[in-house]
Amino acid sequence: FFSILFRSMQIPEAEGKGEILPPTIQKIIKGYNKYLRPFFDNGPVSIGMSLDIASIDTISEINMDYTATIFLRQRWTDERLCFDGNKSLSLDGRLVEMLWVPDTFIVDSKKSFLHDITVENRLIRIYPNGTVLYALRITTTVACSMDLTKYPMDKQTCTLQLESWGYNINDVMFYWTRGNDSVRGLDTLRLAQYTVEDHFTSVSEAVYETGRYPKLVFHFELKRNILYFILETYVPSILLVVLSWVSFWISQSSVPARICIGVTTVLTMTTLMMGARTSLPNANCFIKAIDVYLGICFSFIFGALLEYAVAHFCTLHRLSSKELPKVGQTWELADFKDVRGKSLCLELKLQLMSNPVSSESITENPLTSKGEDFIACSSPMSVMKRLFCIFDCFHVKNPYHIDNYARFSFPLSFIIINVFYWVYYLYF
Repeated sequence: FFSILFRSMQIPEAEGKGEILPPTIQKIIKGYNKYLRPFFDNGPVSIGMSLDIASIDTISEINMDYTATIFLRQRWTDERLCFDGNKSLSLDGRLVEMLWVPDTFIVDSKKSFLHDITVENRLIRIYPNGTVLYALRITTTVACSMDLTKYPMDKQTCTLQLESWGYNINDVMFYWTRGNDSVRGLDTLRLAQYTVEDHFTSVSEAVYETGRYPKLVFHFELKRNILYFILETYVPSILLVVLSWVSFWISQSSVPARICIGVTTVLTMTTLMMGARTSLPNANCFIKAIDVYLGICFSFIFGALLEYAVAHFCTLHRLSSKELPKVGQTWELADFKDVRGKSLCLELKLQLMSNPVSSESITENPLTSKGEDFIACSSPMSVMKRLFCIFDCFHVKNPYHIDNYARFSFPLSFIIINVFYWVYYLYF
């Protein structure tokens, strides 16, 4: 028993498999060495490749990659597999282990796997002249460097690179079997956010420290569909800006109503900005087009809130300026006229605040003094006078006109900025 068992263990693996193979296959496999490439001593072996894109499942801006399911087909000629006949032999995929196959790999692949339901999705076919067709069904996640400065009006160019791992250009040569037509499936492909605008193939070489290796590159250009972002982000942000302008038609005395509109639109815009960034990488180097637009909208909404604060302050300041301090008798600065105009009024107000007792002498004959007492003030006092003069230039005679100006200036400026924004990001 032990003698029989020992003899069975000595049977070579290829011979054991050959016992269950048809005679034609046994003849082909007999003396075949799968560890040596075809034309081992007669130059490199040429390998033609073609692709079928079954699907592109996801395109991630955060990870900057895409996941695709592809059918990879490789063709080469192995003179050791020639046989008599006029029909090809389709073999079981598990017999690939008995033949030499190229060591092709996907360069930028992060994660890949070969489908194995219900069996490994591999095909091997041998033609009478020794040509071998080897096909695989692979799902791979490939890195794709993206420029998101024009997001969501951007175009991305991604690649799928195929190289030989161990054989250099002296051993293996890669080529596309049908040129640009070697890749199929993109014409009928439907993606959620993208449209495939163009695709082409190229042949190059990869240079490493260990040598020069053959490389095939498939390029495809993706254009993002902006309609989704218009409905999801741009239209709501525009409506929020228009809603903030409603406060310009509300009376300034309605403080709760105007403050409520301003604060609500600011908070809603902040939430919209945070939601728009959830599917994007948090990189400081990317100032995206959507960030610029949301920043513009937020500035207009916040500006509308500040406009009411300024208008309300000017209204209160106007009401308080009508009642000046009374010392001895009633006196209004509005009735006081001098060649220096408003500047002298500010100087008189400043003098009254510092020395109220002197107001009597001022009101008795204001035109004779011509401000001589104020010229003799100290240097810090003169600087403050000049500052009051500068601020007086921005004095609003009627604060209620601020809302009238805002009703016209805010929409006009927003339309102009929108024109520049869309023209720049769509055509430049």
